[in-house]
Amino acid sequence: MQREEKAVAVGYSGKGEAPKILAVARGMLVGRLLEIAEEHDITIYRNSDLAEVLAALEVGSEIPEELFHAVAEVLAYCYAVNERFKEKIEQLDT
Repeated sequence: MQREEKAVAVGYSGKGEAPKILAVARGMLVGRLLEIAEEHDITIYRNSDLAEVLAALEVGSEIPEELFHAVAEVLAYCYAVNERFKEKIEQLDT
């Protein structure tokens, strides 16, 4: 049996609180959530297993402590990608 496709938007303010679930999309809405992310230059990280677990959480809820490590890896990846992109843009401007 094939799993239903899921996408989850996670946000982190960096102000000492845990990351939160901002949005969950299932099925046909997954494409729209990804489009919105792309339209707003939000880095997309694909991990179907993590999305499956996070999609079970309520929108607005904090990430449980058991998932901190996995989510921290995703956020670190996204920050690194964004920093490299920023550096490339700055090099083009000089």
